Amino acid sequence: MGTLILAVIALLLYSIGTALQALNFRGRIGATVTGTTVIGMLALTAHGLLIFRTGHVSGGFDFGFFQSSLIISWLIVFLLLGLNLRNPVQILFLFIYPLAGLTVVASLITQAPGPVVSGESYGTLSHIALSITAYSLLTLAAVQAILFHFQNRQLKHNYNSLLIRNLPPLQTMESLLFELVWAGVVLLTLAIITGAVFVEDLFAQHLAHKTVFSLLSLGVFIALLVGRHTRGWRGATASRWTLAGCLLLMLAFYGSKFVLELVFSYSNRG
Repeated sequence: MGTLILAVIALLLYSIGTALQALNFRGRIGATVTGTTVIGMLALTAHGLLIFRTGHVSGGFDFGFFQSSLIISWLIVFLLLGLNLRNPVQILFLFIYPLAGLTVVASLITQAPGPVVSGESYGTLSHIALSITAYSLLTLAAVQAILFHFQNRQLKHNYNSLLIRNLPPLQTMESLLFELVWAGVVLLTLAIITGAVFVEDLFAQHLAHKTVFSLLSLGVFIALLVGRHTRGWRGATASRWTLAGCLLLMLAFYGSKFVLELVFSYSNRG
């Protein structure tokens, strides 16, 4: 099946999923967990095949800016579908499905080549896999933190909005947020360790700034978890710290990739 066909199928399914969740949000229909899972898995299948078609190159795998974004969005949808089976969080799909669709479109309209990692570089591949999974979990945590912030704010003002009616109880939202942060911290720690062990010539590859921002992000998330345990941080404080950590992580990953692969590459071609 061709790349364009796979992309169109994935976009169509993500669009259908977004429309159904929008109707569910407004109370027009009742989207079930089973229906959401079926549409999501079909979209993931097309999305996954697209990743294989565009990312598998001669000699290894492409982990460039847009290809990595395509993988991360696939993993975020996959993780969210798993979370939705345990604690229905249908509203998150309203943000995640369009995000996944944008990465699919970007992968089609861009031709920027990315770094290729050999299929035999198991240490480097393990570092990349851990990094991408950590980024995916913590990106999902950022979306969760934004919703949690607005939910907490509106409940304090006794608002009975559509947002409040469509979200799980505040305690459930908070527990889910910290579960995502905990899992992300563990994987980010492992990613940093494997990067230090397996990535050669860190400074020669202009990756020092990525490491610094990753460590700063890890420090913010650890401070959040310690603050929750020792000082009972929650609500707006937890949301702000989560978003700060995610911003640093975005600078580490997307910032470095954007500059090295797109800005420098464009300058060299000029």
